[in-house]
Amino acid sequence: MQAATAAAFLALPLPRAQHRCSDGVRGGVSLPPLRRLTRGPRCSMSLSIGAGAGAGGDRGFSYEYVPVFPRYRMRDPYKLLGVDRDASEEEIRGARNFLIQQYTGHEPSEEAIEAAYEKIIMKSYQQRKKTKINLKTKLKKRVEESPTWVKALLGYFEVPSMDIISRRLFFFAFIAGWSIATSAENGPAFQLAISLFSCIYFLNDKMKNLLRASTTGFGVLVGGWIIGSLLVPLIPTFIIPPTWSLELLTSLVAYVFLFLGCTFLK
Repeated sequence: MQAATAAAFLALPLPRAQHRCSDGVRGGVSLPPLRRLTRGPRCSMSLSIGAGAGAGGDRGFSYEYVPVFPRYRMRDPYKLLGVDRDASEEEIRGARNFLIQQYTGHEPSEEAIEAAYEKIIMKSYQQRKKTKINLKTKLKKRVEESPTWVKALLGYFEVPSMDIISRRLFFFAFIAGWSIATSAENGPAFQLAISLFSCIYFLNDKMKNLLRASTTGFGVLVGGWIIGSLLVPLIPTFIIPPTWSLELLTSLVAYVFLFLGCTFLK
């Protein structure tokens, strides 16, 4: 009996469920009206480190944990670096290095410090260049205003480049050191001969006249030897090393004259 009842119950059709989204009814149960599904705004995230980013300063990034140079907007390079206008280059360089170390990481500060340093160095270079030009102009003007005999005397001299001066100075200094090192064994005759021939060679390179160069070089040597023989006895003996002879000291004076003659004579 029970089995027949259960089979009859299962054979009955099930009621259709009611789905009403508009009236809020689902399966006979009243539901609140569904809202239309809309796509909300996408999540966006902006990174802003520190307060006040982009307000009156660098936009897009702020340096909260980096020290900012307070004077990096100054136009005066001396005030920006904190140095006087008559400060030396070492003081300016030291101030620049100190500030760069203190405010490393803040790019506007670093650029302002570097720009101020370059402005001061460039201005100093221009002033030195202008001073050299003024000195040459003044010297040339004085020579032009000097008497005729002074102009004629100065016409025999010239000032070569520093490269030529340094090389010839090194050569004659080597000859002098060689004479001092061998003074205990023999006199400086051999070194004097080398110095004379070298002086004649240098003079002939400028004069293009071997006879004139030889005469001038020999005259310079004789003049230097005479002046040296007159000056050496006037030197106090406690200044001169005991191993240095009168001949050696006179030859050292002659080396000086030979250097000046072959370098500055025309």
